[in-house]
Amino acid sequence: MNKTTPCVLMRAGTSRGPFFLKEWLPESIEDRDHVLISAIGAGHATQINGLGGGTTLTSKVAIVSKSTQADCDVDYLFAQVGVAEAVVDTRPNCGNMLAGVGPFAIEQGLVPLVEGETLVRVFNVNTKARIDVIVKTKDGAVVYDGDFAIDGVPSTGSPVYLSFLDAWGAVTGKVFPTGNKVDVIDGIEVTCIDAAMPMVMMRAQNFGLTGTETAAELDDHPGLIERLHAIRLKAGAMMGLGDVTDSVIPKPVLLGEHEDQLSINSRYFTPKRCHTSHAVTGAIGLASAFVLPGTVANKSSIPAGEHVVNICHPSGKIQIALKVGNKEGEVVLERASVVRTVRKIMQGELVIPPK
Repeated sequence: MNKTTPCVLMRAGTSRGPFFLKEWLPESIEDRDHVLISAIGAGHATQINGLGGGTTLTSKVAIVSKSTQADCDVDYLFAQVGVAEAVVDTRPNCGNMLAGVGPFAIEQGLVPLVEGETLVRVFNVNTKARIDVIVKTKDGAVVYDGDFAIDGVPSTGSPVYLSFLDAWGAVTGKVFPTGNKVDVIDGIEVTCIDAAMPMVMMRAQNFGLTGTETAAELDDHPGLIERLHAIRLKAGAMMGLGDVTDSVIPKPVLLGEHEDQLSINSRYFTPKRCHTSHAVTGAIGLASAFVLPGTVANKSSIPAGEHVVNICHPSGKIQIALKVGNKEGEVVLERASVVRTVRKIMQGELVIPPK
């Protein structure tokens, strides 16, 4: 017999997926994953049987609960659900879906609404990092409408501010988990970094590319996906992540030159296809590498102070606001924040078929 559970479908940043309170889902991980796979329609490329849209960007789930951390309001567990494969991976994070956690938590009564702006202190269960989310609120309700635009979304909305406080080294324990800012894998210089998202960054020119190609061009480039996959597997082992064959981390990233000194072209893979825009967490990590000397992303000295770095992707750009400091003669990144928009699409009862 079919069962039902409450569900809220939201577009958050450039991602989309159902949001659940943890208490709406089964306690058993196996039973929980059955619900998530059913919700998305994973296991078929079209995801015709669920809410997914046949892409990794629309095969995401957010699970929210009252926080177990003294300095946070809510816990956020992100789940990447497969497209053609009926799998659930809770090892990565998603900064786009994170943008929806604040509005969702407020509307579910987990955080008291404050007129004007409401701060939601989020503990990311995947990475053990805290993120401060600031949501516009007015007349006792979340404000979704506005005139702020983000690339990759065909409408404007109210800005949601995400400030990443301690996302560096959250998965592996180190910002540079191999101990080096540059390693060589299969003859290619790479930077393995764990800053909001574990990634292996490479210069596009080393593959005969510019880093300005479209996602489709890169997906179809002869042998490219296979080369990136081989490098990713070796990088994963070097980063202490073990065999990452069945994991979506670390993410491969190709970097291209940009004429603006505070901009860089990025092509972010998810990991076996190029993202049509860019992951927020990936943009945070790339901006971190951009300002830290010695990485494949760094091309000039960035002075201490506040800067806005443009991460240019196939659909436009993501602006990352950084505060750069200097500690004992070394460049340090003190703060990184990004602006997203959110749209609540529907709320209701999700029908769950039996196993």
